[in-house]
Amino acid sequence: MTVITVTIDNQKIQIPAGTTILEAAERLGIYIPTMCFAKGYKPSTSCMVCVVKVEGVKSLVPACGTQVAESMVVTTTSDEIQKARKTAIELLLSDHVGDCVGPCVRACPANMNIPLMIRQIAAGNFKDAICTVKKDIPFPAVLGRICTAPCEKVCRREQIDEALSICLLKRFVADLDLESKEPYQPACRQTTGKKAAIVGAGPCGLSATYYLKQAGIDCVLFDCHEKPGGSLYYGDIDSHLLPLNVVEKEIAQIMKLGIEFRGNICIGRDMSMAQLQKQFDVILLAVGDLNGEMSDLFDVEIKDNKIKVVHPEYAASRWNIFAAGACIGSKNLMIRAVADGKEAADAIQSRLLNHSTGLKKRYNHQTGRLREQEIEFFLKQTDGCRRIVPKSPSDGFDRAEAKSESLRCLHCDCRKSENCKLRDLATDFGARRNQWQSQRKLFEQIIGHNKVVFEPGKCIKCGLCIQVAKRAGEQIGLSFEGRGFEMEVVVPLEKSLEEGLQKAAVQCVNICPTGALSLNALIE
Repeated sequence: MTVITVTIDNQKIQIPAGTTILEAAERLGIYIPTMCFAKGYKPSTSCMVCVVKVEGVKSLVPACGTQVAESMVVTTTSDEIQKARKTAIELLLSDHVGDCVGPCVRACPANMNIPLMIRQIAAGNFKDAICTVKKDIPFPAVLGRICTAPCEKVCRREQIDEALSICLLKRFVADLDLESKEPYQPACRQTTGKKAAIVGAGPCGLSATYYLKQAGIDCVLFDCHEKPGGSLYYGDIDSHLLPLNVVEKEIAQIMKLGIEFRGNICIGRDMSMAQLQKQFDVILLAVGDLNGEMSDLFDVEIKDNKIKVVHPEYAASRWNIFAAGACIGSKNLMIRAVADGKEAADAIQSRLLNHSTGLKKRYNHQTGRLREQEIEFFLKQTDGCRRIVPKSPSDGFDRAEAKSESLRCLHCDCRKSENCKLRDLATDFGARRNQWQSQRKLFEQIIGHNKVVFEPGKCIKCGLCIQVAKRAGEQIGLSFEGRGFEMEVVVPLEKSLEEGLQKAAVQCVNICPTGALSLNALIE
């Protein structure tokens, strides 16, 4: 075995001849982004995201397919390289057809994964559905009754007949959970020893407390009222629309996490901010609308009856004071208050625990309004019935009604949005989808398989699925057809996807770097 010496980013390494630059860099702990490459498979060098500079070579070369040579000097990062990688990503995006998340998710202030909840309801996985909901919304039974439903206003099903009843579906799983013997409780990390004072026990403050406690931060809720709930409990909401017992049950679930509540205490009057700062590591002000009398109570900068904060950190003018909700001028929507609480909790975690934010704004590809021909592809996976109206509106959906309504969903989100290399790299590089103008191709969805959905508009032609199918011994498998920009992955001999992938379907989904191959909506 011949061993050679190469230099990568000023680090020398002795390595066997025949090793690729990508492998050599990995041994040195140097990260090079890849899209079309997977260990153990032949590199296709098609995406050009892994390009590097080799001294003496005029153009950049793909690290995944270029072998090292004696005395080779490689640079893996520079302005030129970063620009080339970003361009490669933007070229892929210019040809990409599909949405990272559904319009309903983009419209939801809390960014709840609505399509996943709907798929779980359709499959009868109600426990999983409430976990999905409560990942982003602590009050689904409440909001299922009073939310203004911005998600439904953008539902693509409305192009066909009527929007999906998203709020009623959310209410259904929430009510079912609250009536169960053991309602869902999220896991909480062991206490970190950090303490947070939450001033205001309304929707925003309760939401922040819910997420801070899960992160291991001990919380004490302060409120001028006797009970927690704020506008939910003491506001002018119609009790027929939102019964108090529903509010009490959902608040009780939050308090069971181990939250301390101190009622009948007005901060700034009964207890000073200075006293709070001595007792707590951080303070979150979630006190609702401010009036002129409150402007000098909280020891922070206030302008036009709003606490001044730095977004998206929710940080006020004092380093350990945060503010969220109506007191900073957020829209007067219950779902916005809940979303503010979640985001403020994330910012506080980042400050206290030095965690990187979990709410980083990610790249979102958008297809826009569906064309008439495209609607047909989506309808293949749905029930053609009209919007379901509960037999008993005051009780909401029963199980059969909820399942029927969930089957109307078009599933226009990407089932691999959380595991898509293209989306991750587009986020990292700040890529833009319209940097390279091209006419959008028609969306196409091939469902001819009991496990897999194939969306050709998301394929980057890496050929990994073809290699996987061949290695698995598929009799028909997959192959490339056409040349250049017209090349595409197909099942040979005009066979169905089911015939082409009899053994390796799930393996092909797992290795696909985008959402071109994903699991069927109802078997996740």
